[in-house]
Amino acid sequence: MNYKHLIDAIKKYGSTEEDICLHGTGVRPDQINENVILAPWWEPDILQDLGDTEYLSESPSASIKVWNIKNNSLNITYIKTGIGAPVLMDTLLSLGVTKCRRAIFIGSVGSLDPQINIGDIVIPEYSICGDGASRYITADTLTHTDPFGEKQYPDPHLQNTLCKHARHICQTNNVPLHKGRTFSIDTIFAQFAHIEEITAMGCNIIEMETAAAFRAAKTAAIPLTALFSVSDNTITNKSLISGRTKEEIQHRKFTRNTLIPQILLNTFKDPS
Repeated sequence: MNYKHLIDAIKKYGSTEEDICLHGTGVRPDQINENVILAPWWEPDILQDLGDTEYLSESPSASIKVWNIKNNSLNITYIKTGIGAPVLMDTLLSLGVTKCRRAIFIGSVGSLDPQINIGDIVIPEYSICGDGASRYITADTLTHTDPFGEKQYPDPHLQNTLCKHARHICQTNNVPLHKGRTFSIDTIFAQFAHIEEITAMGCNIIEMETAAAFRAAKTAAIPLTALFSVSDNTITNKSLISGRTKEEIQHRKFTRNTLIPQILLNTFKDPS
């Protein structure tokens, strides 16, 4: 799918590029910075020392909120999108009419590997499409081959920069860092019936947005990579539903709240 085709189709029915951004993010295009953080659920107040935060707006969607963050000379826009591929994809596509030049997706991920534990940090090598939203931006028509099962990849240059800083910070804090082979699914409830099939595809983590996010970012020509905190491990019976200890949950909060902000800031500050 060509991004211009998407924009022209919206304009055909009477909307402007400013309308697109306002509907997709709740703010004007000129309010979005070059550096953007996208998070389905987390809000910036849980990420320690990220910077001085200014709340801008809620969008027409109740789940989407936007903040601008200043850390010395670094300016970042932080967007909470809501959970799931459709809302994340719409917000990301809306950034194509702004000055956004690179974005990092952050969120929780479930482990499908006994060696990837709660609180570990994961950077995905790729994400396999298990969502329905991707179908609408895969080609110009809806009669094409279904993209289910296709791999989508982060931007390689931004990925390398993120990995460099994540390795250093994780090693310094003795926190494992893993390479993720992601399956992006549309449902938490029904995922358990398909775990064996998903692991047979080679996947070692599961979440809900990044296959659509990587595809949308490529469509909008926005470099995007992702950074995950492991929230649960289905394989070891420590799922989102049950089985996690208080100690595991606290360790996960430490890596999410303390290490992930450091990795984000160092990546955005890196001129390479």
